[in-house]
Amino acid sequence: MAILIAEHLKKYYGENETQVRALDDVSLHVERGEFTAVVGTSGSGKSTLLHMLGGLDRPSSGRIIIDDKDISDLKEDELCIFRRRKIGFIFQSFNLVPTLNVYENIVLPIQLDGNDVDEGFVEEIISLLGLDKRRNNLPNQLSGGQQQRVAIARALASKPAIILADEPTGNLDSKTSQDVLSLMKVCGEKFSQTIVMITHNEEIAQMADRIIRIEDGKIAKGGE
Repeated sequence: MAILIAEHLKKYYGENETQVRALDDVSLHVERGEFTAVVGTSGSGKSTLLHMLGGLDRPSSGRIIIDDKDISDLKEDELCIFRRRKIGFIFQSFNLVPTLNVYENIVLPIQLDGNDVDEGFVEEIISLLGLDKRRNNLPNQLSGGQQQRVAIARALASKPAIILADEPTGNLDSKTSQDVLSLMKVCGEKFSQTIVMITHNEEIAQMADRIIRIEDGKIAKGGE
């Protein structure tokens, strides 16, 4: 069963001969529990696509359905709440709060939403990601790979419908990238989590269950 459906997404900038078609009639679906990689070169439209799927930007036309909810016409405040509750984000830049320790960073989105933290679940994630001995460390006391593991834990902790990862290994060396992606895949399988990851790295993409290729704002392969 598809947890994510995108239909005829378009994102155009400008008009006439200066018009840029960042997304040009893109349709795709992602099954529940699937780990999907969206691969493309710089300027192919993959980041624009991820921003549309995550409700961080709105398409010029088309619609997006996540967990049976059409987010295309939600008002900004409704969309903000939906993102916080249903979508987990993992960014290239980690985006950890420097004054909070590892545990506090992981549970922050849950607390901001006014919900109780599932302590047992969070502890399981922390253990699986090898962060047990780092839970009281601040971000500046961690390596890049450890910081990205914290970002993965934070995305998982709120039990979102889907996790969107934007070049999650872009700031990591080759070996650390492989380690982090392996952990992300293991977590996804253990918790039946749906993951959509964009990357320009073909080797990293091979770790996914399915690869979607995007070129010049269009799906070149693997969308359906």
